[in-house]
Amino acid sequence: MNNLDFHAFEADARAQGFDEVLERHWQPDSVLADHAHSFAVSARIVQGEMWLTMGEQTQHLLSGDTFTLERDVTHSEKYGPQGATYWVARRN
Repeated sequence: MNNLDFHAFEADARAQGFDEVLERHWQPDSVLADHAHSFAVSARIVQGEMWLTMGEQTQHLLSGDTFTLERDVTHSEKYGPQGATYWVARRN
């Protein structure tokens, strides 16, 4: 799949059973304290960087990287000095 093709990302996500697909933009240096979502997530970073922390484990994610989260998993998010954009598929 072409990393720059949102439509391909969306088609692939829907084929995997995700029912909502969108693009999220985060402002520079944004921080989201511990929280959880009532939906599962599969995402691809397309610009900028972020740090995703679950428990004691932190992932530093850059453009082209992907991550997944199951529903109700507590995590925190921190975005870099340029902010970040990612495509996210949600399974509600």
